[in-house]
Amino acid sequence: MWLWVLVSRTPPCDNRIVTLRPGSESPALHILSLDPVPLAVWEWSGASDAQHSPLVFAHATGFHGRLWDTVIGALPGRHAFAVELRGHGRSGKPDPPYHWRAFGSDLAMLVRALHLHDAIGIGHSSGGHAMTLACTLAPEAFRALLLIDPTIFPAERYTEPKLDASFTLRRKNRYQSVEEMIERFRSREPFSRWNPDVFRDYCRYGLLPDGDHLVLACPPPVEASIYAESNAPESNIYPEIARIEQPVTVLRAGTARQPGVFDLSASPTAPDLASRFRRGRDLSLAGQSHFIPMEVPERLVDEIRKIA
Repeated sequence: MWLWVLVSRTPPCDNRIVTLRPGSESPALHILSLDPVPLAVWEWSGASDAQHSPLVFAHATGFHGRLWDTVIGALPGRHAFAVELRGHGRSGKPDPPYHWRAFGSDLAMLVRALHLHDAIGIGHSSGGHAMTLACTLAPEAFRALLLIDPTIFPAERYTEPKLDASFTLRRKNRYQSVEEMIERFRSREPFSRWNPDVFRDYCRYGLLPDGDHLVLACPPPVEASIYAESNAPESNIYPEIARIEQPVTVLRAGTARQPGVFDLSASPTAPDLASRFRRGRDLSLAGQSHFIPMEVPERLVDEIRKIA
């Protein structure tokens, strides 16, 4: 059921936030009226003090904040936020192009609007790129970063021609039900390798109502633009990376992308990325694809516990 109910309580963090709660689900949905794009963020209530850093999650291109449900559910009692980046989920969707630095700027504005301090930033893929840049723009908000196969290419990739992501424009964008989407992708790669609960959340929260049908919460033209801009020169954030003081863990997939091959299952992360941070730590997961949070969410839970 696609009914959003306005909660009467006023969120304590900022008067620019409208809070919604979908049915009986546990996380609250906040819509932040940030300039120039309103951003959605899901909040799980829990401990947030000197011994319990809040957790901030940022998803990959084409995904949404509720893909973190399984991970957050395995960390009961922790105060957690899962942002939906511009163009995704319930956040604003301006027309393309989508430049990558905007995601980091949005995330920095969001953590400041929420008055977060000493949080652990957890970002996957393009969310890892955004989390890294946000840490340089709002360093007081973060105590540590966990970057899960972040889309931060080897430096030379930012001088190459833009990637051709036109294939995303052919994605099926209209569904009659969530179950239709589940049946369409259940047995296909990479979804067949995903944790079943994560896969169901991907479908359940990855569709939005549009008249008498459902559409993807990240429209195909938005997704195509994000991929096309991923290796644009202005997406190179190595100068910012060198300034980060916080400890950073880079969790990489075992298979690297090959030049000229746009394989979404292979790792886009520069193999030496961890060494570019002042306090970087590199972990490579042999046998895992780029979709680490979807394949082995329990591995992320273990790493978050170590950091936290």
